[in-house]
Amino acid sequence: MCLGVPGRILAIRMEQLPMGTVDFSGSEFKVCLAYVPEAEVGDYVLVHAGFALAVLDEQLAAEKLAALRQLDELAQLDNDQT
Repeated sequence: MCLGVPGRILAIRMEQLPMGTVDFSGSEFKVCLAYVPEAEVGDYVLVHAGFALAVLDEQLAAEKLAALRQLDELAQLDNDQT
């Protein structure tokens, strides 16, 4: 199973492949955009292992981020009980 995390594209530049600076809740990372040539600055993308795999609309990105926060809260509760 893999986990894709939504992030917002801040900048796009062409290197050997199209690359983007993507914001993940305040942390910025370099991401390959080769699989989403339609992506533009301001779009949300689903990222796994440094590759954007899909463009998401803002509502779907927000829903996925909320679900990830809930998983983190559950993991913290589980850790507190052990």
